[in-house]
Amino acid sequence: MRPLPEIRLETARPKLDQRPLEKRVGLIALATDHTSEVDFRRMVASERIGVYVARIPYANPTTPENLRKMQPSLSAGAALILPDEPLDAVCYSCTSASVVIGDAEIEAAIQAAKPGVPVVTPPMAGVRGLNAFGVKRISILTPYTVETSRPMAAYFAAHGFDIQSFTCLGFEDDREMARITPASLVELARKVMHPQADALFVSCTALRAALAVPGIEEAIGRPVVTSNQASAWNCLRLCGDEASRPEFGRLWTKPLAQ
Repeated sequence: MRPLPEIRLETARPKLDQRPLEKRVGLIALATDHTSEVDFRRMVASERIGVYVARIPYANPTTPENLRKMQPSLSAGAALILPDEPLDAVCYSCTSASVVIGDAEIEAAIQAAKPGVPVVTPPMAGVRGLNAFGVKRISILTPYTVETSRPMAAYFAAHGFDIQSFTCLGFEDDREMARITPASLVELARKVMHPQADALFVSCTALRAALAVPGIEEAIGRPVVTSNQASAWNCLRLCGDEASRPEFGRLWTKPLAQ
């Protein structure tokens, strides 16, 4: 074995950027989530915007009781995303849990670890997306059971929407929800869309619904807003990215409504 070389310490310190990337989006995902990270990497991450992920415990089945159990983990999850450094937005990537726990409670839990950070939940982003179109009459499609869907219906009704139809698929395991094919979602959307509804909301961050948006909009002839598509759009707009990206659906041509 040859002798090791002398290790020399370079005394000139290299120039440092203020941040490795200009903007930072935090994503809090469920331990069982197959979809959110993939969607955010595809729609949000870039040379300018970084997506930084923490996972929190979750156990199926997807019931209101199990969803509510995630609330105590939110602050700790947020704290693990670039500790002691500011973020430009944090998304808690669970639509049904956000409805059950409450947007305000989720915001408070995340801001306990990241003071002042803008917090995005999928149902909140869904409301903002629907408002960007100025619609009130909607159809809703979820993969959940009837029990888990009821709070979702109440949430959108409380935000002023007239729900023309609400369809759920009866799934209890979010890992199975992630296996529903995008092509199946297009056909389901065509089937469940009410003729008097002006837009469709497809709930659940586990669904690969963001991939199906162009096909759904072509099939129903009206705007579609999905959990991950709307959350990613909301986070990008909070980062100052106003680019129009129609390949992700009509929503991505809209500004964030104030």
